Amino acid sequence: MASLSGDPVLEFGDNIEDLHNNNIINGNTNNNKEVIDKASLLVRGEENITAATSNNNKEGGERDMAPPATNSIHRSGSRPQLDLSKAAIQGNSEERDPTILLPNQSDDISHLALDIGGSLIKLVYFSRHEDRSSDDKRKKTVKERLGISNGNRRSYPILGGRLHFVKFETSKLNECLDFISSKQLHRGGIDSHRWNSEAPANENAVIKATGGGAFKFADIFKERLGVSIDKEDEMDCLVAGANFLLKAIRHEAFTHMEGHKEFVQIDPNDLFPYLLVNIGSGVSMIKVDGEGKFQRVSGTNVGGGTYWGLGRLLTKCKSFDELLELSQRGDNRTIDMLVGDIYGGMDYSKIGLSASTIASSFGKAISDKKELEDYRPEDISLSLLRMISYNIGQISYLNALRFGLKRIFFGGFFIRGHAYTMDTISFAVQFWSQGEAQAMFLRHEGFLGALGAFMSNEKHGLDDLMVHQLVERFPMGAPYTGGKIHGPPLGDLNEKISWMEKFVLKGTEITAPVPMAPPGTTGLGGFEVPSSKGCTLRSDASALNVGVLHLVPTLEVFPLLADPKMYEPNTIDLSDHSELEYWFTVLSEHLPDLVDKAVASEGGTDDAKRRGDAFARAFSAHLARLMEEPAAYGKLGLANLLELREECLREFQFHDAYRSIKQRENEASLAVLPDLLMELDRMDEEARLLTLIEGVLAANIFDWGSRACVDLYHKGTIIEIYRMSRDKMQRPWRVDDFDLFKERMSGSKGKKPRPHKRALLFVDNSGADVILGMLPLARELLRRGTEVVLVANSLPALNDVTAMELPDIVAEAAKHCDILRRAAEAGGLLVDAMNNTLDGSKENSSSVPLMVVENGCGSPCIDLRQVSSELAAAAKDADLIILEGMGRALHTNFNARFKCDALKAWIQLHSLPLQAQQQKPLCPSEEAVE
Repeated sequence: MASLSGDPVLEFGDNIEDLHNNNIINGNTNNNKEVIDKASLLVRGEENITAATSNNNKEGGERDMAPPATNSIHRSGSRPQLDLSKAAIQGNSEERDPTILLPNQSDDISHLALDIGGSLIKLVYFSRHEDRSSDDKRKKTVKERLGISNGNRRSYPILGGRLHFVKFETSKLNECLDFISSKQLHRGGIDSHRWNSEAPANENAVIKATGGGAFKFADIFKERLGVSIDKEDEMDCLVAGANFLLKAIRHEAFTHMEGHKEFVQIDPNDLFPYLLVNIGSGVSMIKVDGEGKFQRVSGTNVGGGTYWGLGRLLTKCKSFDELLELSQRGDNRTIDMLVGDIYGGMDYSKIGLSASTIASSFGKAISDKKELEDYRPEDISLSLLRMISYNIGQISYLNALRFGLKRIFFGGFFIRGHAYTMDTISFAVQFWSQGEAQAMFLRHEGFLGALGAFMSNEKHGLDDLMVHQLVERFPMGAPYTGGKIHGPPLGDLNEKISWMEKFVLKGTEITAPVPMAPPGTTGLGGFEVPSSKGCTLRSDASALNVGVLHLVPTLEVFPLLADPKMYEPNTIDLSDHSELEYWFTVLSEHLPDLVDKAVASEGGTDDAKRRGDAFARAFSAHLARLMEEPAAYGKLGLANLLELREECLREFQFHDAYRSIKQRENEASLAVLPDLLMELDRMDEEARLLTLIEGVLAANIFDWGSRACVDLYHKGTIIEIYRMSRDKMQRPWRVDDFDLFKERMSGSKGKKPRPHKRALLFVDNSGADVILGMLPLARELLRRGTEVVLVANSLPALNDVTAMELPDIVAEAAKHCDILRRAAEAGGLLVDAMNNTLDGSKENSSSVPLMVVENGCGSPCIDLRQVSSELAAAAKDADLIILEGMGRALHTNFNARFKCDALKAWIQLHSLPLQAQQQKPLCPSEEAVE
């Protein structure tokens, strides 16, 4: 057996920052000498929330939860409608893709929109999430008990699904038409095509489009696809798309200075007014005052078309991206006239101009006795790029100054994520505003018009969405969108796997490094242009590669957060390169074992092996990209990184890689549960409470995400490891507020116990963790008259228990315990008793209920800004939160503040060599904690 030692933490108070500042948070969980480095139990009391928070939370919370005002974009009165009346599942509802018949559907459903520009066609389309069983008795019981309804929705449904983003060159229109046809997007997508495959085609089907091509190519769409183009105003769509993104996507806007990207969180209630600068062939500057309220206040004909047109004439480049790539290797000093060239290398300090300031773009070409072919195309491209970018930045700021606007958002195909372009615009705005204004950029910059056109279909309801209903995840099928591959996941799994096999062969061709700018690189107006350190110009720079937006209308903000606006789920800062590198190493080293488990979960078939290999390649490709560009898919936190792994597994149809392992661990733990309960019942109340807390910490070591824990599995049985680790949970702990917790639970000094009304127990791992750790604690709370809600993952992640698995586990445990049996009956977890419960049986109503709700996520971590409606409803009457496990209590939510008592518990296996432990303390000193 491995040698185990524990250093638990039990805190009741408000000093968690002290732990963070003293390095209690550290990612190193996999090493050579196994010890329990940290076992932590963090408790927070409702009395620690400030009066200001208490006074403002209700009002502020309601304001945060209110949906944005309806977009006033013009809507066509002839749009097709979705009719779900008398919809029914045909056949077995447990099938993966059951057919849904819409007997009253008459119109074709448009689930796509296009922005057809002069250079590119941008397409946004919607696909449904996979169906989940609607015949869920547990959910029915929970909804009735918690009073969950689908209130505050429009009369039509907002379908859960995904928003995908694709682009095509306008010159290759046929490729776009083939793509639409292959996915049946013009008929509502493949999904809705299956819904009613026998329905006759609607000759009046329309799709939304904006841009000049909506007029130019309308006849081709009618001829090829049999659909009419419903044209939307280009400026209306542009503004509507920008407003939607800035309100709904948490990490949409960012600044870019000296190659550093920093995301800016925009308060939707404080968004307006702002200046939107759309840089296409020309430049439009739009003052946006609200939904549907805007005016074009200025513009310039010197824009992206100017750069591409002049660049093509001067350099003979054959594409916009080729021209951009040339600029990466350019030196504008050979062409631009500098202040130093005029003053003999001297500054013009009287008016604040340095010798390296550009006095005249292309000015040296006047006096140099050179022909065009004597100049390097790279130098021409860079000089041209800076000339145009600086002028756009300056003109934009002057218009912002004119109207008193502090925020300037830049979008349009000219930018396309190019580091030098963004740096140049940013420095122009910063210089001329003397730091008063900031240039901000949009990650979905190229899709503003297409999104606005998509939202003009009122039935989509996307203009009603709140930020927490959209989750941006990753383009699984083609992480780099290299070559001719488009961004969204490929529809056919075999096609996806084949692409991944080819990807490995082409991997070395994907990126092109960005060189450092040469010394003395010059700017405009007395400042130097910095190099874009660490950034890359990809060979796919025009791909507009962004994530897939997952629309989950049932997600809500967790109502017990003290201040949702200040909440940040991620504890570990992955902007620290050493942290990022460490976690990438952990995930990479864990990958072979994960693939083995995933393949075994599917029976070890040849097909499973092929999918496992493809998953490993795809996930490794994402890690490689994120290592180069951590902000590629938005602000990167550990929760996002771990979710990426789970999402990628699901993409290759590994829905539960640890299924068989979890079943074995559950069976083994249930077999020894009766003995544990008997042991607990023989103890007095104080000893039992302490033993329960020790048991929660001890059982939490059973985590297949830790290599040190995996090694333990090979050296002893579950119960041996559990009992041994529990024996090591000896006080005093590193932070030991157990007495305060005991006082609240049991009373002291003449004070009576104050039982909690409802406790939310966020459970972690299957097997011993939930069965020997959390269930006995839940039983104790039930014994004291507290309602208990077990909160578990909606989807599998590692060996975490899920909400669908928990009812069966509780039912088995209830066979050995009357307390659990009565509570499970009252909570609707025992199917045989469910009818009596719903009928209001006196026997069941006399017991406090034990319920199970899903948390809305499929990751080892949890973002409390995006939880299920079930959990949000259960939280409204809860006065105790218990967060258990490294992912939920440490890696996320370590700093979370709540309106009620909160207990956080985790245990971390750690095995740094002793010398390294001395060099880098992993826990704070006792003096650091009050």
